Amino acid sequence: MSLQRICILGSTGSIGVSTLDVIARHPDRYQVFALTAHTQIEKLAAQCSQFQPQVVVVGSADAADALRHLLAEKNLSQIQIQYGPEALCEVASSPECNSVMAAIVGAAGLPASLAAARAGKKVMLANKEALVMSGNLFMDAIRKSGAALLPIDSEHNAIFQCLPRHYDGQAEQHGVSKILLTASGGPFLHRDIATLTDVTPEQAIAHPNWVMGRKISIDSATMMNKGLEVIEAHWLFSAPADMIEVVIHPQSVIHSMVSYNDGSVLAQLGNPDMRTPIAYGLAYPERIASGVSPLDLVKVSKLNFEAPDFARFPCLSLAYQALKTGGSAPTILNASNEIAVQAFLDGKIGFRAIDQLIAACMDKIAVTPVTDLDGILAVDAEARAVAQTIVMQ
Repeated sequence: MSLQRICILGSTGSIGVSTLDVIARHPDRYQVFALTAHTQIEKLAAQCSQFQPQVVVVGSADAADALRHLLAEKNLSQIQIQYGPEALCEVASSPECNSVMAAIVGAAGLPASLAAARAGKKVMLANKEALVMSGNLFMDAIRKSGAALLPIDSEHNAIFQCLPRHYDGQAEQHGVSKILLTASGGPFLHRDIATLTDVTPEQAIAHPNWVMGRKISIDSATMMNKGLEVIEAHWLFSAPADMIEVVIHPQSVIHSMVSYNDGSVLAQLGNPDMRTPIAYGLAYPERIASGVSPLDLVKVSKLNFEAPDFARFPCLSLAYQALKTGGSAPTILNASNEIAVQAFLDGKIGFRAIDQLIAACMDKIAVTPVTDLDGILAVDAEARAVAQTIVMQ
């Protein structure tokens, strides 16, 4: 068995840390080629000490200098240090790695994820924004290069596991009638809607089931996270919007389901721990130990389901709207959401202003066709500028 040489884009985030945890359990199967981080230099240095990658990439020249000093103290001066967006694309497409974990949060992860796809890598996609912003472009790159695309989001990984092994996007031929995306509902599922204007960032970050980064935790509280996943599922599984249904499932034990036209519904269950889908992506089509404890159904005892309330979660409705509109609409949605979430975390806007800001941007900015990366990034920049202007009003 040959070693998989892996590049981890975003190694200091929650997905990157979980990926390294799984890799450490299987040193005979995996070797870390490259680690990347934006600003968490001390954490990255500790990872370098344990995994000794060939290359590391950081966000800036100052960060590179700081890391160089830390690695010299650890006698790790042989590790190459690079910085900047171009360096991210270079390591993601390097002939010296064959697998890429794409786990940089937000639009910043798109260029490197796309570079990995164009280079024919095994792309383990944990950055949902890549497909939200550039769905057709990204999937074309996968097809043309012969790259393997493995979804790592727990929901899409679950769907991938529940679909036929050789599913090719032809739902009718495979008897697939519906994709059911489960959602926890976040921390405010049953809170009085009238009080959501008073929500603090600390309350919104406190997810009941998952340990995640700040941005994705806010997205879960607004259910924009699920909306982005609806768009991602559309591209991954060639499913129209009306074939993708969101189901609230507070326990986060069923990670998603696929409904078939014979009445069967296949579900993937497990404890809420990202190491399960990460291990599946790393070893596919095999299964390896992930470090996740077995699911105790007796202890769970109950599984509840309910339909999402679009009045409570208008971001989910906006995402469906963007998917049906097509073109640059999902890019506008994503960019304005990133600005809105950061503004909320910074105390500049209230919680319920997040969806209002996104809706305003979608109304103000003309939707155009999406044909290349430069065009996508231009729309992304325009949407951010408009959103920033609204925040400052």
